Amino acid sequence: MHAVTYEKFGKAADVLTLSEMPDVNPGSGEVRVALHRSGVNPSDVKSRAGSRPGVTAPPFPLVIPHSDGAGVIEAVGADVDPSRIGSRVWIWNGQWQRAFGTAATHITLPATQAVALPDGVSFDTGATLGIPGLTACHAVFGGGDVAGQTLLVSGGGGTVGYLAVQLARWGGARVIATCSARDRNRVLAAGAHVVLDYAAEDLAGQVLAANDGAQVDRILEVEFGINLGVDTDVIAENGTIAAYGSALEMAPVLPFGPLLFKAVTIDVILIYLLPKAERDAAIKRLHAALTDGALTCPVEKVFALADTAHAQQAVEAGGRAGAILIDCVLKD
Repeated sequence: MHAVTYEKFGKAADVLTLSEMPDVNPGSGEVRVALHRSGVNPSDVKSRAGSRPGVTAPPFPLVIPHSDGAGVIEAVGADVDPSRIGSRVWIWNGQWQRAFGTAATHITLPATQAVALPDGVSFDTGATLGIPGLTACHAVFGGGDVAGQTLLVSGGGGTVGYLAVQLARWGGARVIATCSARDRNRVLAAGAHVVLDYAAEDLAGQVLAANDGAQVDRILEVEFGINLGVDTDVIAENGTIAAYGSALEMAPVLPFGPLLFKAVTIDVILIYLLPKAERDAAIKRLHAALTDGALTCPVEKVFALADTAHAQQAVEAGGRAGAILIDCVLKD
C-alpha cells in the first residue's frame, strides 16, 4: 500500500512523506479497507503539528494521520463475516490511539470501526461522518429528541455547526445559529430559523429576542471559553451546554453561581471517547437523516494523496465552507 506518514512533529510540508509500505493483513475481528477518501480534520492537523500541551513527540515511531475515511472492504480476518468483502463503508477513529490512519490507500482496523455506508451515500460524504458527523449528531441528540425545543448552534458556518443546524431542524427543533456575515445565507439555507452575527455586542439579547424572550433549551458550543458568558445568560433552567470546542480559551472562568441556580448541564464532548451505546445511536440517526435527504455534507476541495500536506494546510488556514478530503486512489 501507499501511505502518507510522519515520524516527528513539524510543519506539514516538512514532515509528511508519501511512501510505499507493506500491506497489513487483517487479524481476528479486523477488516482491510481499500480507501477512496480520507477526511482531514483540525484534530489531525494539531496532532501532526505537536500543538497539544505536554506532548513532545508522536505516540508511535511512524504515524499515518487522519481518523476519517470511506472505501470498500477488500479482506476480512477471522471472526468477521466474509460477506462483508465488497461492502462500502465509512471509518471512525481510524487513527485514534492507533498508529495507522486513513491517509493511505488502505487501512486495517477493527471491523466495528468500518460502518456500512447507506445506499446512495457517496464516499465524499462517508469521509465526513466520523468526526464532524458524529460530533454534530451527538451534540444535537445527546440528551434525546429535540422536537419542540429551541437549540442555539454556535458557529453554524463551521463543518460541525453546519451539520448540526441541519440535524436539529430535521429533528423538529427551532434553530437559532450564530456565524459570520459571510456564512449567513448558507446557514439559513441549511435550515436555521434565525441567524445572528456571532460578534454582535448584544448577542445574548438578540438570541432571547429571536426566541420570543424565552431562554433556549440546548446550546451547541464550538468556543466554550469565550462564549460562556452569553451561554449562561441565554440557557434555560435545566438546559444543557454541549461543548465540543474551546480553542480560543482553554482555561475559562466558570460562572458557577448563575449556572447552579439554573441547574445547567455542561456536556463536554470528545467524540473519540463516545461510549458504544451513544455512538450506535448517533450512527443510526445520521443514517436516518441521510436516507431522508435531510443532511448534506459539503466538500470544499479534494486533494490527491500526494498533496496531503497541502490538504492539511487548507485546514490550518480556516475560512472554508466544507470538508477537506484526500483522494486515496492512486492514478496510473
